[in-house]
Amino acid sequence: MSSIDNLIANVIRADVRTTHAYVVPDSSGYMKLDAMENPYELPLELRKELGQRLADAVLNRYPVASYATLKEKVSAKLGIPAGYDVLLGNGSDELIQIVATSVASQERRAAILAPVPAFVMYARSAQFAGADFVGVKLNPDFSLDMEAMLAAIALHKPAVVFLAYPNNPTGNLFAVEDIEAILHALGENGIAVLDEAYQPFARQTFMDRLGEFENLVVMRTVSKLGLAGIRLGYMTAAPQLLAEFEKVRPPYNVNVLTQVAAEFALDHIEVLDAQAAAINAERERLAAELAALPGVEVFPSAANFISLRVPDAADVVAKLLAERMLIKNLSKMHGSLANCIRVTVSTPEENSAFLNALKAALQAA
Repeated sequence: MSSIDNLIANVIRADVRTTHAYVVPDSSGYMKLDAMENPYELPLELRKELGQRLADAVLNRYPVASYATLKEKVSAKLGIPAGYDVLLGNGSDELIQIVATSVASQERRAAILAPVPAFVMYARSAQFAGADFVGVKLNPDFSLDMEAMLAAIALHKPAVVFLAYPNNPTGNLFAVEDIEAILHALGENGIAVLDEAYQPFARQTFMDRLGEFENLVVMRTVSKLGLAGIRLGYMTAAPQLLAEFEKVRPPYNVNVLTQVAAEFALDHIEVLDAQAAAINAERERLAAELAALPGVEVFPSAANFISLRVPDAADVVAKLLAERMLIKNLSKMHGSLANCIRVTVSTPEENSAFLNALKAALQAA
């Protein structure tokens, strides 16, 4: 072994050395339908006004540490109940890491649980925080296997259960009564994090039930709403619980440009809401046309993407890649996703282009 290999072996954790980095493919020159982004930009006049706001941002100073103005706008515009504060993060990824770090005990190894397949950052954040990740397989229809979930909670006594609502990568909403049962099963011994990243499209939420469950955390992001580039996530919980997470949050974790852009966008939230409504309408059209294709199984979605099963996912993805289209091959994520792909719901033009390319790929198989 070389000296650098010896150095890495001596100082870097073994589980980190055997883990692959989270790779985001280069999308230059491609129709990007793989990352659940809002395809619409802000109207030109708003972009011009935002440009001036950003030009006036004070870049030589740290952000105001309390983020008071931004937090007030998030609370007022995004439905935070009265009496509840928000904690801001550099996207929801940082918030997931904050939660995992907060519960990863130095005295005993904590467990973090989630149904699988699920958002990959739940398992990665648990690992890097030094907690044990417990995955509980979903039913074949991607609903929660409640017998298995409750058994896993009783056995592993997780400090946290992450529940994406709607779930990523499957797109479905878990049953309300199942989530309630998990909250009751955790009681005073664990928290449930409802990750509502796709709430602008689902239009269903547990936000208004925070008062019923002291062990409930609701987490969201503005990425799917149309602001993926500014990387802003937010979460709320019982004030005493949120205060504990605040201790783990890095100082100045939301930069000035993000703060300015977010405040501006929230002042024009009606534009983003209209875009979400347009995407929802396209989701219904796209799902219906996909379901009509021979050999295609479409799964119900309450998000801004659709997951579907095709005869040969690798072949379809390769053929669409040749047409300069990026979609997500889910097959390697979990055994239940064999031959599944995921596509972002985009503009009518891009959705039609995807449909035509998929039809051609299926016919050529």
